[in-house]
Amino acid sequence: MPGEIPPPSRSSEAVTRGDVARGAGLAGLARLGAVIEAVAQPAYIWMFGVATYGVYVVLWGAVSLASNLLDLSVTSALQRVVPTRGGEGEVHGAVKIALLAALIPTTLLALIVCLNASVVAGLFSAAPEDAARLPQAVAIFVWALPLWTFVEVATSAARARRAFGPEIRLRIFWEQVARLVFALGFFLLGFQSIGLMLAHLCSLALTAALCVRLLGRYYDLTLLLRAPVSASLARTLLGTGLALLPADMARRLLIDAPPVALNLILPGAQGAASAGLFEIARKISTIPNIVRQAFRYVLAPLSAAQAHADRAQIGPLYRFACRVSAALVIPLAGALIFAGRDILSVYRPEAMAALAPLVVLAAARAVEAVVGPASEVVEMTGHRGLPLLNSVAGIGLGVVLAALLVPGMGALGMAWAVAAAMIVSAAAATLELGFSDRLSPFDSWLARTLLIAAAGLALMAAAEWAFAGPLRFIAVVLVWLAATWLALRFALPREDRAALGGLSRRLRLI
Repeated sequence: MPGEIPPPSRSSEAVTRGDVARGAGLAGLARLGAVIEAVAQPAYIWMFGVATYGVYVVLWGAVSLASNLLDLSVTSALQRVVPTRGGEGEVHGAVKIALLAALIPTTLLALIVCLNASVVAGLFSAAPEDAARLPQAVAIFVWALPLWTFVEVATSAARARRAFGPEIRLRIFWEQVARLVFALGFFLLGFQSIGLMLAHLCSLALTAALCVRLLGRYYDLTLLLRAPVSASLARTLLGTGLALLPADMARRLLIDAPPVALNLILPGAQGAASAGLFEIARKISTIPNIVRQAFRYVLAPLSAAQAHADRAQIGPLYRFACRVSAALVIPLAGALIFAGRDILSVYRPEAMAALAPLVVLAAARAVEAVVGPASEVVEMTGHRGLPLLNSVAGIGLGVVLAALLVPGMGALGMAWAVAAAMIVSAAAATLELGFSDRLSPFDSWLARTLLIAAAGLALMAAAEWAFAGPLRFIAVVLVWLAATWLALRFALPREDRAALGGLSRRLRLI
């Protein structure tokens, strides 16, 4: 019921595999916006061109990075603090502090950039036809910064209540589908590059308005306004956020910084086009990450709550997440690699240059899936120094490789740098869990998953070599579906399959 506030903490209750599976399924649906983005991406490029799309993703990357830096990771801190609070006053106070801490600096920065748009626009590379309109685009698009920050904090506050599904309509329909509709409308009205920026801004404004209703569903808005801002609670929330900030920024740097760096390193239209090509590859390769991200969203608050009660219970949940992630992600990443040529054929012809970066990034996602949400478990179980160590190792390697490879290889060089950084960070977290908590994703069941997935990849490679055109795409998709089902059916223990609930019954996994 709207307005009915759930209890703030369930840390005393045992968390089961079913809880994790249900939460991950709902969070995964919420993250299907990434799939819609990948589908909408060709439409944006056909309407506005690769270079214009490149400028757009660079500006959005800059906004996203600024948001994640200035919010001091209060979105992650809420996942850890809210489940451990004992009263509604403290819960609402924590959310109020998070909103104030995030929105005040982002709004001030947006105002400063808007007033100095011409100076800021000079920092970015663009094709000649976009360069003249770039100051206007910057002045308008920078207001996505406070809007996006509010959306992030509001949805994070809902997830902190263990509500993993409410983002579905917001993330999929109102944010992604509405953006595509707005973009088409502005294109038909004759807007050129500025139309894509306006579409993004309009969809964010709509989503932010609906997030007010989302907050009202899981929190009392009146109490939220009146909740006292306790100094001790503020220190706890902001201190937790600052401890998690390096790891959060590392994740965002690997997503948002590469197109920005490409744009700054390479001049003019080359910088804009390279950013666009990299983003095409990244968007498509991100589809498998929906699974890992779903488990990350779920295990963050659950690990915090469970660690508060019984750390020993985290191990089975972590290994369950690793097994399911590997069974789903590795075959899907293979399908993107071996059907990549066919997927890119729906774009403009110049987008085919994104194939090599796509292969590199999708392969990295497959490797990353094997260790599951290790980084999130490390962060949420009190190892505050380790995420910083992982971040420094991953980003440091990425920066070095980018500096060496990007000038000569462009988008492909950046893909290699990002892939190496992702794998090093994930592997470091896995090793740390093994030493600190004796947790490891590797067991006989995961070995079965890897064997079945490897057989599937080999068959996809054979199909890609033997066929061409639509027949190749169909063959790869059929092998992907078969490999996924076989991995779920024969490489997961019965308890894992049972935890998948209705999905397991519908797919005849039990």
